[in-house]
Amino acid sequence: MPTAPEASRQPPAPDRPALRRDRDEQGRARSARPRDGLGRPLPYGSPGVARQPEGVPRTPAESLAEAQRLLDAGMPFHAHEVLEDAWKAAPEPERELWRGLAQLAVGLTHAARGNASGAAALLDRGSAAIAPYANAAPYGIDISGLTDWARQLTGRLNEPPNGPVPAAETAPRLRAAGG
Repeated sequence: MPTAPEASRQPPAPDRPALRRDRDEQGRARSARPRDGLGRPLPYGSPGVARQPEGVPRTPAESLAEAQRLLDAGMPFHAHEVLEDAWKAAPEPERELWRGLAQLAVGLTHAARGNASGAAALLDRGSAAIAPYANAAPYGIDISGLTDWARQLTGRLNEPPNGPVPAAETAPRLRAAGG
């Protein structure tokens, strides 16, 4: 019997096509499968939700506005992608802030998919990452409101009945009123 590495080098069975990975222009793996509003892959050829383009340069205010629009539309996975772009482009002192915001959006994604343990882990990580910014509240971000929201959502996920939460109705406000 071949070992696992040897088995992976064998040609595909005649009744199954070889798996191929979608690649971008630079050769990086990219899934071209359509996705639903929560970022879950759908079968090829299915109608899906348009993906967020990656690497879009935005100001912090534009990133927050676009992420909030997507959260309000029940698309936290897409909001996470906007916040991830901000994280990658942020100056070093702000990177943990943007990373934490992206983790909160992914936490909501998992909660909306019904993955309570994954949601709780990401909500906790995101809260911990943004907490040091509470006194500064950069860009009008409601740090204390977001950490309270994450704590309440985690508590809700741990109480019966467990199951997916409605993403749009559960979405947080990223900025304080008037922010």
